[in-house]
Amino acid sequence: MYIAGIDVGGTFTDVVLLDEASGTIKTAKVPSTPANQSIGLLRGLEGTGVPVDELQKSLKMIVHGTTVATNAVLQRRGAVCGLITTKGFRDILELRRRDRPHTYGLKGTFEPLIPRDKRLEVTERTDWRGEVLEPVNEEEVEACAHELLRKGVEAVVVSFLHSYANPSNEQRARKVIEKIWPNPYIVIASEILPELREFERTSTVVVNAYVQPLIDRYLFSLEQQLKEKRYQSKILLIQSNGGIMSVEVSRRFSVNTVLSGPAAGVIAAKAIGESAGFSNIITCDMGGTSLDVCLVSKGESAVTSEILLTYGVPIRVQMLGIKSIGAGGGSIVWIDRAGILQVGPQSAGADPGPACYGRGGREPTVTDANLVLGRLGATSALGSDRTLQLDVAKAENAIKERVASPLGLSLLEATRAIIEVTNAKIAGNIRLVSVERGHDPREFVLVAFGGAGPLHASALIREIGLSKVIIPYYPGLTSALGCIMADVRHDFLQTINRRLDDIEMADIHEVFRRDLNDGLDMLQKEGIKTEQVLALFRADMSYEGQIHKVLTILPSATPSREEIIAAFKTRYCEEYGNPVDNRPIQVTTLRCAIIGVRPKIVPKWPASEARLSLKEALQGTRSVYVDKDFVKCPIYRRERLSPGVSFSGPAIVEQTDATTFVDHGMLVRVDTHGNQILQQE
Repeated sequence: MYIAGIDVGGTFTDVVLLDEASGTIKTAKVPSTPANQSIGLLRGLEGTGVPVDELQKSLKMIVHGTTVATNAVLQRRGAVCGLITTKGFRDILELRRRDRPHTYGLKGTFEPLIPRDKRLEVTERTDWRGEVLEPVNEEEVEACAHELLRKGVEAVVVSFLHSYANPSNEQRARKVIEKIWPNPYIVIASEILPELREFERTSTVVVNAYVQPLIDRYLFSLEQQLKEKRYQSKILLIQSNGGIMSVEVSRRFSVNTVLSGPAAGVIAAKAIGESAGFSNIITCDMGGTSLDVCLVSKGESAVTSEILLTYGVPIRVQMLGIKSIGAGGGSIVWIDRAGILQVGPQSAGADPGPACYGRGGREPTVTDANLVLGRLGATSALGSDRTLQLDVAKAENAIKERVASPLGLSLLEATRAIIEVTNAKIAGNIRLVSVERGHDPREFVLVAFGGAGPLHASALIREIGLSKVIIPYYPGLTSALGCIMADVRHDFLQTINRRLDDIEMADIHEVFRRDLNDGLDMLQKEGIKTEQVLALFRADMSYEGQIHKVLTILPSATPSREEIIAAFKTRYCEEYGNPVDNRPIQVTTLRCAIIGVRPKIVPKWPASEARLSLKEALQGTRSVYVDKDFVKCPIYRRERLSPGVSFSGPAIVEQTDATTFVDHGMLVRVDTHGNQILQQE
């Protein structure tokens, strides 16, 4: 039986197909199809080389990382939504926080996902304790629903003030709307995010409704196409928290699919780092469109409960602490009004792609710069399509026209500048998750992956002072590999917002008991094979009066007051140094994670078992820009590099899914798992 991990990126769709019986894997990397991601997905699946009739009988599961939700918000192509809220809070999405799009700018624009004419108010009120001061006016709710339907609204959001403390008014409103609404796209805030912070809660729920119809239609289309091709496989989706969920759950909690692909990359990179003997790693996923980094300290991935998806649109869901910027291989290089060279965030994507693809793209990209410098070759493989030839002349012309001429630079100077600016952006993003959070990057090993990551690995060692860089056996397919490694996970939360001294421990125990039962019930309904179930219990806590919360790990679902205090003070000291003994402790939110641990997957890497010599792995030479001049560099074939082989740069290592540039002064060693370990000589 086969399990397929599929990551759909902005430029390529990556597929890793695991044969459960033998542990062997087959791969494919094909151009993405942004108009309909399922087309590229199916092409990739059938491009693995396994006969279609065999896949039809033996493919039991597809674990999928998708960008449908993320792209819908960033490109403002989501569903037409409406909002029904408490009287007086119609403009909560536009009031936001005291922020601005440009730190030093006095001008800026913001367009909420739901325009004002589709945001309506009704009479109702619940206070912060959960006491219903005024029941919801059901006639007003009905009238609002009819008005939104007349305005062409597809998905409706109900978000009432303090519904996290008591959802009864929202639940009554939903029952009224269900009698009228022609589809299931009715989202209530207390079901998606029962947490305080009115603006962030409403924004998160609006994003869920904004992408829910798109996710639903995409999954329906994918299921239908699989059935037409007689595949019987189950579809699971990667969540932003690094877990997987069923199609049914993803249709309800669609906001959890935001940043699902990068989360899968972190899962695989963490496993690769651990197998190589490292528990402190920084993951660096440089694909065609973006760069995603995450810090893993002592085997634990950084997590966050809020990200700003785009200006003015925060989402509060439990997710891996990934920092993303527009600095991928396809990122467009441009000159701003001040005459400064910029890289990204715009991307050439899969269509038309970089100028060197010869598909009509005229904007220079990072890929074009690497080609001009010889780090990519004209015949270097870019995925499974062996017919694609990179056009050096088109890359040179694009850089000359858009960069060199405007800045008065030579072609070589402009190309070097593109790479240096790109490396600086990558290094800056890595410092955000390490140095700026009190971590010394010299104590961490970087796992560089994605189609473009290995091209910049050597520069990052010098730029940041890293001790080593791990380049996985399949760097360009690492996120797809993470899909098949992920466990099932569901996160629950409930705002308490009271002093610890005022809380009955039985109330905390009851919240955790309910979450545990709900999580176990979801696991059972999903029917995904797991070996064991883990439950994690945490709380957002602080001293009274403090704004920033400390995520505190609790020992069990039934902690005593003393255990909670001890756990909080320990965590507080780790974060800030010293406790504050004269202030009451506040419990803001209780969190519970239910994890269904899937059978451990250990792929068998097709590393050379013949113990070939380094000379036998050599496939030629190429002129590559190194330091201050072009030099002839050896080109090695990745799959012919045997474990234990080592060599010094400058050198190029080529494979189907990525190319590695080894700078001068760098030493490469191939470990027993087929990873390349880079470090300074």
